Amino acid sequence: MTTPVWVNGELLDPAQATVSVFDHGLMVGDGVFETIKSVHGRTFALTRHLDRLKLSAQRMDLPEPDVEAIAEGVQACLAQAPDWPLGRIRVTYTSGPGPLGSDRGSEGTTAVVIVGEQKPFPVTGDVTVVPWPRNERGALAGVKSTSYGDNAKALAYAKQRGGGEAIFGNLAGDLCEGTGSNVFIVTEGRLVTPTLAAGCLAGVTRALVLEWCGAAEQDVPLSMLYEAEEAFLTSTTRDIQPIRLVDDTAMPVAPGPITAKAIQVFAERGAADIDP
Repeated sequence: MTTPVWVNGELLDPAQATVSVFDHGLMVGDGVFETIKSVHGRTFALTRHLDRLKLSAQRMDLPEPDVEAIAEGVQACLAQAPDWPLGRIRVTYTSGPGPLGSDRGSEGTTAVVIVGEQKPFPVTGDVTVVPWPRNERGALAGVKSTSYGDNAKALAYAKQRGGGEAIFGNLAGDLCEGTGSNVFIVTEGRLVTPTLAAGCLAGVTRALVLEWCGAAEQDVPLSMLYEAEEAFLTSTTRDIQPIRLVDDTAMPVAPGPITAKAIQVFAERGAADIDP
């Protein structure tokens, strides 16, 4: 069965779904997006994701997206999708067609919803620290922008070296984030994650782990990642994934007891409330 996509309010067969070649999401990466998890056709934390979509659009000075319409588009696509145990929903929102430079056009925005199956991540993950820092003072710091070229390059770099995720430091030399994940470490028995001021994305799963698992936010020197007692990644589609290796440095245990407890709590709380 072919799952339809939703484009600007219309459900379309993927073969017929198009956006303009002049769309600035394509031309200059002028857009924002969200990835949302579904479990057997039910979205998880949809409200938080759509709130963040609005915030990202606001921070890029884009018109406010119609999140009610987008939510309807998500449900319409899922209604015709297979009963996947785990699904991935991609919402993309751009400034729409524009001129060949960076100036924005006046034809209106583009909103797209696509759903697909998500294969589970490995039980543990290996990560590679990349040599390019995040700019925590940049205009797009903390924005879930479609300008993802640096992430694509970093992830390719990591995979060439056996890593499943790339990890960025920032200009201050502190731990920042992965290409599509946040990072938590255990140090001196405490669960901590970089502050948003470090330049990382305010991940939805990150926020839930902070709320549910008693973690703390603090600046984390990048070197502490190699010295951590435990470490894990969080993201919408992986939930919590213990880190096994950082470059060639093995974590003492993966998962460790604090990570294992976080996995348990997240699974229980997430199952009890699909829109926390």
